[in-house]
Amino acid sequence: MSIRATHTDFIRLLKRHRAEHVFNPWADRNASDDLASNGPQARRRRLLAHLSIQPTHVLIGEASGYQGCRITGIPFTSERLIIEGAIPRLRADRRRLSARHIPWSEPSATTVWSTLASLGIADSTILWNAFPWHPYRDGESHSNRTPTPAERAQGLPVLQKLLELYPGARVFAVGRHAEGALLEIGRQASLLRHPSMGGAMLFRQALQAALKS
Repeated sequence: MSIRATHTDFIRLLKRHRAEHVFNPWADRNASDDLASNGPQARRRRLLAHLSIQPTHVLIGEASGYQGCRITGIPFTSERLIIEGAIPRLRADRRRLSARHIPWSEPSATTVWSTLASLGIADSTILWNAFPWHPYRDGESHSNRTPTPAERAQGLPVLQKLLELYPGARVFAVGRHAEGALLEIGRQASLLRHPSMGGAMLFRQALQAALKS
């Protein structure tokens, strides 16, 4: 069975979500950001390519960010990393995704992928967010905010569906918000420090230690 067939319900859940001050990368177009070659369909293709393995590890973050998944469709993944060919299962493609004068680059994305590569697990890891869509402040699409409790609850069915697709993978929570969401669906996870806000080194150390345990 193809990856598209096995992920049909998952993609359907992703696409149907609509909410105020929330951008859906897999259903909506970035009117001010996307080039003609980028958009929700392109982001769905990239996401399916990212998910097209049986991973040994799944890292769950909090929510999509405006410098990363909002543009690319893959959590913890920036436009710059895709252009550089740094993302497994995505072809090296130097075409731009956004109209920004320089490619979008997300510090957390850089930390996560460089750490996965240095530990030798980049090819066997997938990334996701407890609230998969991009929550932003009113009137500021280029901003991030913490999902509300009600919003986080809306992401739980998608999180549950994703983990059902990969029953053999070890799950890691990147930050307390991700850990809380996983506990709400009855899943234990190894807790990692989120790499943002000065947490890059602690994230690397925690993942390296967890892999040895």
